[in-house]
Amino acid sequence: MAQNSLIRTQSYVNGTWVNAASGETFDVIDPATGAVIATVPDMGQADVREAIEVANAAWPAYRDLTAKERANLLRKWFSLILENKEELARLMTMECGKVLSESLGEVDYGASFIEWFAEEAKRTYGDVIPANTKDKRLVVIKQSIGVVAAITPWNFPLAMITRKVGPALAAGSPVIVKPPSETPLTALAISHLAEKAGFPPGVYNTVTTSKNAEVGLELCENNKVRKLSFTGSTAIGKLLMSQCASNLKKISLELGGNAPFIVFDDADINAAVKGAMASKFRNNGQTCVCVNRLYVHDKVYDEFVSKLSDAVAALRVGNGLDTNSQMGPLINEKGLNKVKHHLDDALSKGAKVIVGGHEMEGLFFQPTVLTDITPDMIIAREEVFGPVAPVARFTDEQEVIRLANNTPYGLASYFYSKDISRCWRVAEALDYGMVGINEGMISTEVAPFGGVKESGVGREGSKYGMDYFMEIKYLCFGGIN
Repeated sequence: MAQNSLIRTQSYVNGTWVNAASGETFDVIDPATGAVIATVPDMGQADVREAIEVANAAWPAYRDLTAKERANLLRKWFSLILENKEELARLMTMECGKVLSESLGEVDYGASFIEWFAEEAKRTYGDVIPANTKDKRLVVIKQSIGVVAAITPWNFPLAMITRKVGPALAAGSPVIVKPPSETPLTALAISHLAEKAGFPPGVYNTVTTSKNAEVGLELCENNKVRKLSFTGSTAIGKLLMSQCASNLKKISLELGGNAPFIVFDDADINAAVKGAMASKFRNNGQTCVCVNRLYVHDKVYDEFVSKLSDAVAALRVGNGLDTNSQMGPLINEKGLNKVKHHLDDALSKGAKVIVGGHEMEGLFFQPTVLTDITPDMIIAREEVFGPVAPVARFTDEQEVIRLANNTPYGLASYFYSKDISRCWRVAEALDYGMVGINEGMISTEVAPFGGVKESGVGREGSKYGMDYFMEIKYLCFGGIN
């Protein structure tokens, strides 16, 4: 087993570190080396049902804490996460492969949600509504929703947890975290820090499992879970949504994307290249808001492709723990095969490789630039989730907006232009939940994160994020003389 003081090899339920009742386990693999990092419990449906019971039992006492008391717990957790930043980052890099500099950045980003919602806990204001008759007083309050289940992805093993459990805990709701089987160790590490912060038993629970179908079904259909928050593929999001319909559970879904990146002829090309590099190749192209399709105006196409290709060719690929590495491995064989399939399809339909284009040893793949992209290619229609940047030409603003919107997805989008009128016009025309205008890095705890169409339901982060983890209750006082 790898050496790291934060590694925990048991699930965390009701303030206790536990194994699966069956005794079953699964291995956690380092995608850079193929080595086993640790072995953790493979929890089943009965184990998860027990976690739900204890979380539900802990709910009344926890929701009765004052907002300030809950905020203080969150602040302690926030401080502990930052105090352990280096070890958390190394652990994250070992299990998901992202380079250490990005892991360090994720610790800061993930902790920012805990800090933000610690502050928001004290600002869940209600309303007094002007009464319809003189003898009534109408009041609206916000209350804890109940037990919250968070199903999180492997590409951001820390931040996708904190973005969900931060508002839940701030609102007075116990949580059950189901991390992915690829990256459970970061989830268990921050569970350990939550324990040290002093959250009462049953309020914070983490169950590790590879039995995604049966555990997901229990979290969806158990009526003691009042809210489900999921980040992952659209296909799984639709399945979970249908399962939650059995008891009309409230849901937040942050699903797949197909982000366009548009460079107009009046853009700052150097800034556009920098933005494309940041958005496309972060975490090896394995983020839901990664650029997936680049549309560049014909007048600046050659200049942009040349500068982008030079920047991509300079990227250093290697083990994320090597501080010289700028890109790590893909997460697994399935992810690697998807990249190869998208590339092969594009090449068979006329695309050209300008830089990269080859598989490396293990799960590593060369960062790649493709040109002559057409709408019939798979890579123009689906997320590649890897380090391949496909570039297409355009000449007309309305044409490129149509191409950008021609997808069932609507998470993130990006464009570069110096024309303020165009900026407003295009930003409003793009059918996406988030738009980066002359900016490739849009994620922050202070802004709402989420998509439209088949990219999901709800928003996380920002002042809006609290509302998705609370119930609005109307109080009507009569007989007021």
